[in-house]
Amino acid sequence: GISHVLTLVLQELSLLCKRDVNGGMLYDLLRSRWLQALLKIYECLQHYLGKRPVPVVLQARALTREVVELLREAPQSGEIKELRRLLRAPHLKALLSAHDTVAQKDFEPTLPPLPDNIPENEEAMRIVCLVKNNQPLGATIKRHEITGDITVARVIHGGLADRSGLLYAGDKLVEVNGVPVEGLEPEQVINIL
Repeated sequence: GISHVLTLVLQELSLLCKRDVNGGMLYDLLRSRWLQALLKIYECLQHYLGKRPVPVVLQARALTREVVELLREAPQSGEIKELRRLLRAPHLKALLSAHDTVAQKDFEPTLPPLPDNIPENEEAMRIVCLVKNNQPLGATIKRHEITGDITVARVIHGGLADRSGLLYAGDKLVEVNGVPVEGLEPEQVINIL
């Protein structure tokens, strides 16, 4: 595994670091506890993924709510009260919600289906899905002086839009998050974006 390889690398570096300052720095880095712990976690995850695990249930959050309701009707012992308190704790709810999201594999964005009645002479249109995650879009928009269309004015190098390769300067915006942008001011479109 990685730990064995790391041990061999450390042995080699222990010889080098006596005559090379940089080798000594690398030796100290590879010996650091946080890196050792990180590599152990990585090995555990790789071993776990090799087993191809499958979730026992897909709706752990809903099942927990049912258990909490059943416990409410049960004779109230100290253990039952503690279990209800634990199951209703925000951090456990968040953990179970994350579990369900991964178990159901619904963390990928979904695109709406294309309408069936698109005319054949309609100009080419792309449906683009960008997941921002609180990142700036990395593009500016403007209103076309003649047509009044909202278009992409500039794609900032290295930004989300640039890295995605899905937006280009001159692209006309038709709809954003299901909201038609025709007739809107650029400032309104920015708020939707």
